[in-house]
Amino acid sequence: MAIGERIHFFRTLRGMTQKYLGMAVGFPERSADVRLAQYETGTRTPKADLTAALAHTLDVSPQALSVPDIDNYIGLAHTLFALEDIYSLKVIEVDGRACLQADIFQGGRQASELNKILIAWREQAAKLEAGEITKEDYDRWRYNYPKYDTTQRWAKVPSKELSDALIKGLKKQRKDK
Repeated sequence: MAIGERIHFFRTLRGMTQKYLGMAVGFPERSADVRLAQYETGTRTPKADLTAALAHTLDVSPQALSVPDIDNYIGLAHTLFALEDIYSLKVIEVDGRACLQADIFQGGRQASELNKILIAWREQAAKLEAGEITKEDYDRWRYNYPKYDTTQRWAKVPSKELSDALIKGLKKQRKDK
């Protein structure tokens, strides 16, 4: 799906008009809807800063707007083949059905990271199926990934300035004792 189609998808999902979204990202009122229509139809392609502004206004990750070309089955197939090459994604058969699996034994770190994403995705899908979260919560998780991902532990590291100040304060405190 091209970026223009993704912009259109999320804009309509959010109930926004082209004029509203265009103005929200800084286009003049008189041309906001025309500019957005150009991006949605693929006449123009937004640069990175505009993509970031659109994503922010639409409350999605910029990556949610820039997905590979999967508008047809051939494009989708080649996207999957590229995932096999890069992330050791394998197609396997389970109970007579084709399933995708990250081959963490052959693919190293890339496959391991993909596997973590797939597990996190499955966890959210299971919560949706069990009624523990709403479809809106599930979509928010998907369209902002990894912002709301709780399966991976991210450590916040203080800035160098703060770290240096803390160390300096601790050294001074030790001297004073």
